[in-house]
Amino acid sequence: MNQNTDNQNGLNNNSNSIRPEYLSKNIQNICCIGAGYVGGPTCAVIAYKCPDIQVNVVDLSQERINAWNSDNIPIYEPGLSEIVMERRGKNLHFSTKIDECIEKADIIFISVNTPTKTYGVGLGRAPDLTYVESAARTISKVAKTSKIIVEKSTVPVKAAESIINMLKSNQKPDVEFQVLSNPEFLAEGTAISDLLNPDRILIGGEDTDKGQWAIEQLSKVYQHWVDRSIIITTNTWSSELSKLAANAMLAQRISSINSISAICESSGADIQHVSKAIGADSRIGSKFLQASVGFGGSCFQKDINNLIYLCENLNLKEVADYWSQVILINDYQKKRFVNKIIKSLFNTCTNKKIAIFGFAFKKNTGDTRESASIHICKYLLDEGANLNILDPKVDYDQMMFELSNPQLNLPIDVIKNKVQLFSDDVIEACRNSHALVVCTEWDNFKSYDYEKIYEVMQKPAHIFDGRLILDHERLMSYGFHVEAIGKRLNHD
Repeated sequence: MNQNTDNQNGLNNNSNSIRPEYLSKNIQNICCIGAGYVGGPTCAVIAYKCPDIQVNVVDLSQERINAWNSDNIPIYEPGLSEIVMERRGKNLHFSTKIDECIEKADIIFISVNTPTKTYGVGLGRAPDLTYVESAARTISKVAKTSKIIVEKSTVPVKAAESIINMLKSNQKPDVEFQVLSNPEFLAEGTAISDLLNPDRILIGGEDTDKGQWAIEQLSKVYQHWVDRSIIITTNTWSSELSKLAANAMLAQRISSINSISAICESSGADIQHVSKAIGADSRIGSKFLQASVGFGGSCFQKDINNLIYLCENLNLKEVADYWSQVILINDYQKKRFVNKIIKSLFNTCTNKKIAIFGFAFKKNTGDTRESASIHICKYLLDEGANLNILDPKVDYDQMMFELSNPQLNLPIDVIKNKVQLFSDDVIEACRNSHALVVCTEWDNFKSYDYEKIYEVMQKPAHIFDGRLILDHERLMSYGFHVEAIGKRLNHD
């Protein structure tokens, strides 16, 4: 691909092949299809940094749009609400007027959900592109003028090719589409910071004059606040694969350190000391080397499964097996943690009350997708435990939605009878409980009065720290029996 930045338009010398309207068009209007965890925050920041561009976020769900237009927006991210309130009604708009906003747009982001397939070919591995296909078909049906289409959802390699084929097979005369891949690299809990100060912006497109022009147009949007030097341009397929590979490698680091945590518990080493020593090596670095009960979230497991499916289809069995092991270690870590709880509670949890600290998959987000806590709760409910779940950002309906997932095979009456949710009353959540289990690293969990918590619990009182955020020596001084990931603690 020609990436000569000396050419301000990003064009090859043969620029006469481009239609005049392409060269004269300025980006004035952006439409984002999908008002979820990617589309909402991304477009809020674009509107915030590009006051000269009208940004419309559209979705089929009137309920979701109503929430974005309310004082209680549907996604919790530090700093997001303030940005939405600052730009909403000025150049940031949320609506269900999909056709109207598509027609007005110069650039259209496709930010719809791409879950892992739960049926048919690719079950449990392949991404379900139903919503992506539907968005592409709607664009081709509605658009009367040429558009730049941007993949913002995580998609399999060569998905852009499928989108191009769908668009071309339905497009009107004199309407052209350029399809770009612009994957997001947001970490939930720091999404706004990541958007405002990204490590890189990745844009993939066709190696043609028009493809290069489209890349440059999207680059100009980001250059309202991002230096051109960190905008990486590639071909479309490299961009799509880079997203999957980045998340797979981050997840691999977590599974790697968690595998070492198992060795620490058996040998007497301390995983926090080991992590510090490893992370001090400049070739490795310290990020994503914090042992825990396991990774969660909407991206890691889904993207690794997507990568595995791609490898299987390319007949790369050994590569697929390698990445499969990352998920196997993650599942093993959660199950190993629960087995430690059961063993410490005299090999039975039947009718014992257990306080679960955290249901979101990480701190500073209300997102519960693939949360390790869900699986910890499932295993404990299977053992007959009663659970008091404490989380400041997860509501009851979301908790019930996750635990009633058919794949968990938990009867709904068991969930309703054996699970309670608390938002902030830690004493009541822990009252008469036999154990306290830390599953999410919320900062406020560190500052609780654990001496008072100890007083209201059944004795012996157990704490299981699955995030290594508590002061274990102090807890033991209060009388707690403490177990922690990657440590063998001495109890008198």
